[in-house]
Amino acid sequence: MEFELATLNGDLIQKQAAGDILALNDGTGAFGLSLTPEQAGRLVATRTDALTQTGRIEFGSGVIGKLIRAFCDSPYITQRSYEETLHDLVEIFYACKNETGDRIGDDDLIALMKAAFDGPCAGSVELLAGQSAYELARMAGGAYGAGLGREAAPDAAPADALDDSETPAGGRHE
Repeated sequence: MEFELATLNGDLIQKQAAGDILALNDGTGAFGLSLTPEQAGRLVATRTDALTQTGRIEFGSGVIGKLIRAFCDSPYITQRSYEETLHDLVEIFYACKNETGDRIGDDDLIALMKAAFDGPCAGSVELLAGQSAYELARMAGGAYGAGLGREAAPDAAPADALDDSETPAGGRHE
């Protein structure tokens, strides 16, 4: 009975997360990007796999929604590449979180990823995936990565990691 309840709760959480992702289509539509219910479900499955591989837990759509909001205005993402890019970004995000021992907050890491993706990586998830979180900080032009070599404050903001010209319209790196 307990296993059935856990499975039911897991299914409800998965459906809620997919619904949260689909709700973002209203905002991403302005950039010509949208996801189908099937695509949202696959993204949730990718997130679940990434969480399992990295030994993490998360509730709701969590980081997927943050990644969607941060990356939807990238000139390198098209409707054709949208879903695949999001799968890659989810995996890269959790790998970086583990690499840094959570010394970079979610929003800060996403901002570093976005700056590198739209900047030196020129939209290549392969190049982005090949970078460590420390290298992402260096590529973004900040000294944040240097602080990770010593005991950095877990919630320290990389104030110098991005200048205003690299912040997407609407400042959605929160």
